[in-house]
Amino acid sequence: MKLLVVGAGEMGRWFGDVAASELGDADVAFADVDPDVAEAAAKSVGGRAVPNSTDERFDAVCVAVPISAASEAIETHAPNAERALVDVTGQMADPVAAMAAAAPDRERASLHPLFAAANAPGNVAVVTDESGPVTDRLFDALEAAGNRLVETTPADHDEAMETVQAGAHAAVLAFALAADDVPRGLTTPIFEDLSAVADQVTGNEPSVYAEIQATFGGADRVADAAARLADADAEEFARLYREASETAANPATEDES
Repeated sequence: MKLLVVGAGEMGRWFGDVAASELGDADVAFADVDPDVAEAAAKSVGGRAVPNSTDERFDAVCVAVPISAASEAIETHAPNAERALVDVTGQMADPVAAMAAAAPDRERASLHPLFAAANAPGNVAVVTDESGPVTDRLFDALEAAGNRLVETTPADHDEAMETVQAGAHAAVLAFALAADDVPRGLTTPIFEDLSAVADQVTGNEPSVYAEIQATFGGADRVADAAARLADADAEEFARLYREASETAANPATEDES
């Protein structure tokens, strides 16, 4: 399979590596606005780099650019895809619509790895807009690499990301911003756990988190909840505590099928 990965950052490299490792016959090429980044990604998976403006045709094109650049990249590189067009940009509604408009006669799927590449494998959200043998092979490769594919819809995925990503990141970053220095030995297990999560979140590229905050609306709800807690009297605090306890006891619904 000839595969072009557009965007040679963390997720693009992850996808290219899975394809190179699991497909067997994969010819993986990378294109990026920074040719040096494309060259480095290609070297890491035994692939090749091509110009970002290439007119070469591929069996499949995977768009792995920042959310804000997704629609433009899909429109630009759809002609490179002979059979299938997929994205791993992190949002689904807009890319799915953009792929349908740019490649109505080809296989199309939107994928969102719900983890940092260093933590792979894990859950991968999947919207299959037009299935076929090429996307099936890509899905098989992802599963062979140990990932669990979770079928969803663009609306359900994007709504979930308001809590799972934007809200969670905002809460963790707010904790880190509000925390004072604490003398050694005066911490609690909860504080230590939150500090470890904050260290994980703040150890990455801030532009990625900025894109998530700009795309999804969960941060406002976190700020509102914190304000309600700060202003609550004892009775209201107890009510909010019970409400939070119910949410914490049922953080997600599990697919029973």
